[in-house]
Amino acid sequence: MSEKTEKTERLSVFKTYKLYVGGKFPRSESGRVYEVTDSKGNWLANAPQSSRKDARDAVVAARKAFGGWSGATAYNRGQVLYRVAEMLEGRKDQFVREVAEAEGLSKAKAAAVVDAAIDRWVWYAGWTDKIAQVVGGANPVAGPYFNLSSPEPTGVVAVLAPQDSSFLGLVSVIAPVIATGNTAVVIASEKSPLPALSLGEVLATSDVPGGVVNILSGKTAEIAPSLAAHQDVNAIDLAGADAELAKDLEIAAADNLKRVLRPQPVDYTATPGIDRMTAFLETKTVWHPTGALGAAGSSY
Repeated sequence: MSEKTEKTERLSVFKTYKLYVGGKFPRSESGRVYEVTDSKGNWLANAPQSSRKDARDAVVAARKAFGGWSGATAYNRGQVLYRVAEMLEGRKDQFVREVAEAEGLSKAKAAAVVDAAIDRWVWYAGWTDKIAQVVGGANPVAGPYFNLSSPEPTGVVAVLAPQDSSFLGLVSVIAPVIATGNTAVVIASEKSPLPALSLGEVLATSDVPGGVVNILSGKTAEIAPSLAAHQDVNAIDLAGADAELAKDLEIAAADNLKRVLRPQPVDYTATPGIDRMTAFLETKTVWHPTGALGAAGSSY
């Protein structure tokens, strides 16, 4: 009696994408999802469609994390950002696939994008303990005083990720915000959110404390107004907003005098400079008397 081995076709295990809020992976409280397709219209996954409640929860998480993150040493923040680059390097194949599907790129071009994004994390990691030396310093004053200026993080920053650069552009707007000690609430690219949601998994398994970066997916025009008007959001980066939405958000942001970084054409493949770091820094200036020593009035 012969035994026949029947071959059965294995069903794929589809990935369930979730939000990343407060170091955890919740579904949208609304229970909604929307279809994400590739550049040819083929279905890729269902992404969570965030609600205004999700946005408020993300702000609460970001505010809770701000004290610890802004109080960490700049050197430590650099180590943490470098660890993110390490984790991305180990999951490069996954991100190459997701970027290729999201942006309609060949595997080789997608690999170049992912490499550039990883290098961008390393670049900002190196800036964490240097930016203060560039934008701060001792100021010349006419009097017996020390006058010292130093940068401090603004606070909770809402970030509208670029719509067409689903990974390199995403990293280019998140990394400078957290490198300088801010915390972030990020709205991923509406049409290509999957690389951003996968980035949340990398952040969760790196050394980035929960709440420092919170990632939402969904309709940008639905989520962004509540963040722009939120009284506990200190700044907003409008990189992923069109002109009409950006105008409305800027008006809403004026209510509590948020810092606003207006949308502008950006080549994310170019060296980014320090503008996105300085955009979300405040300058603290301290005056201190130098004092006088001895009868001759010599000072130090």
